[in-house]
Amino acid sequence: MDIHWGSLGIVFGVSLGITLLTVVLFSLGVAAWPRGDDRERALGGNRPAAAAAALCFAACLAVAAYGLTLIIGG
Repeated sequence: MDIHWGSLGIVFGVSLGITLLTVVLFSLGVAAWPRGDDRERALGGNRPAAAAAALCFAACLAVAAYGLTLIIGG
């Protein structure tokens, strides 16, 4: 049995990169989540911030779903 250290390093690097990307996207989504009182949200709130938060959360969901398809379908 032989270990291919180069391939193992590539898998480690990609896994670490995707993990960091997902954490950063989720953090940006939480930070962009609209803040303020309920009256401000009822009047329209901050729509660009809400759209950015939804986009960040959707990207996190897509990464998680793709990872699950790799694990389950693999």
